[in-house]
Amino acid sequence: MRQPLTRELTDLLERGRDRQLRLAVTGLSRSGKTAFLTSLVHQLRHAGLAARLDLLPAAREGRLLGARRVEQQDLGVPRFPYDRAMAALDDSPPRWPEPTRGISELRLVIRYRPRRPGWVGGDTRRLTLDLFDYPGEWLLDLPLLGHDFASWSRAQVLDRGERATLFADWRQAVAGLDPAETVEEGRLAEIAERYAEGLRAAREAGFADLQPGRFLLPGELEGAPVLQFFPLPGLERVDQARLAGLPPESLYATLARRFRHYQQHIVKPFYREHFRRFDRQIVLVDVLGALDAGPERFEDLSRALSRLMQSFDYGRRSLLSRLFAPRIERLAIAATKADHVTPEQHEPLTGLLEALLAEPLQDLRFADVPVRALSLASIRATEAREVDHQGRRQPVLRGTTLDGETTLLFPGEVPARLPDADFWTRQGFEFPAFRPLPRDGDTLPHIRLDVALDWLIGDKLT
Repeated sequence: MRQPLTRELTDLLERGRDRQLRLAVTGLSRSGKTAFLTSLVHQLRHAGLAARLDLLPAAREGRLLGARRVEQQDLGVPRFPYDRAMAALDDSPPRWPEPTRGISELRLVIRYRPRRPGWVGGDTRRLTLDLFDYPGEWLLDLPLLGHDFASWSRAQVLDRGERATLFADWRQAVAGLDPAETVEEGRLAEIAERYAEGLRAAREAGFADLQPGRFLLPGELEGAPVLQFFPLPGLERVDQARLAGLPPESLYATLARRFRHYQQHIVKPFYREHFRRFDRQIVLVDVLGALDAGPERFEDLSRALSRLMQSFDYGRRSLLSRLFAPRIERLAIAATKADHVTPEQHEPLTGLLEALLAEPLQDLRFADVPVRALSLASIRATEAREVDHQGRRQPVLRGTTLDGETTLLFPGEVPARLPDADFWTRQGFEFPAFRPLPRDGDTLPHIRLDVALDWLIGDKLT
């Protein structure tokens, strides 16, 4: 018992001295969280050696001495599979690390020299950085905490646009269901599976705003009754008092009971144990993927992210809040895969990201929460080149596709603001998936990961 208590006391003291940070690396499925975490750990471990972190002052000034992985705080959570991710990147040909399928964490101790060494702490100091990874699908559930079953059902718009086609089998199955009727258990499970099939099809089609997230990646809950519920269409036309008075065995009461259980026993513990303790956050967004997928999916991503960001507690910290009620005091939002467009498109890409999240960013700035938007590539997959085209120098990208074809292409221009209707009719993008570039010696090539690090932890390394 002594060792865990000693570790907890040490953590408490370090937080009181502001020498410990918990960083939330947030993003929906396929936004690049695993690549970001792998590269972040790699760059910090190689600081002062092969890492290229010129835009992080502590590294540029030679004060960043490196980082070491140490025993994490929660021994019941798997460690982030850094070594396995690096093995994939070092394979021949290089492969992207496997996507996250469960919660993991990693603790780094960063060693650095302060700009003005004092007698307290000697010539070097340490910063403890706790990193967390989790499936993006599970993140989609946080906004459920603001709903009851009836309001959640009303919020699911599944009868318009392409979603109507993707959920056609489920819509046919629920057509004509009466909230007051009793539905046999096997039939409930069958309808819930049709709903889950619709969610999976929508994810493959590029949609982001999909709930419940555990239906997409159930883990140990596969087949459990808690995952056998679905929204009930038409509740806005039913008197609320009548719904509240339905017997426990009714369809409505059964679905509402399972929804509450999912909220209380799946979503709330996930939020309480992992998302209420963060100090800083980076939100990773695959803007290019949504732009390539068309207006319906682009709007869907904006809606999903806006709802998601309302689930976090942002605000300035005091000593007491740092110790006992952490709030996210600093935020970065990053458009990932910046290496999939040519360099002169990076600034418009950042502008488009800010436009996509305009409303939540306005609220954060009004609350005086420091926010920075940027575009980055955690691990580069292309090289920027130029070619002669009709007598002019044309910027292009050179990369190797997942199929092994090396290609030169100009992916297209990125709008700096939200696209209008005319844009979608004339746009022409080509964003193929590329293999990661091989390591250049001991370093992973990146774009602006050092900028992100400076914003997220640079002030603690002075």
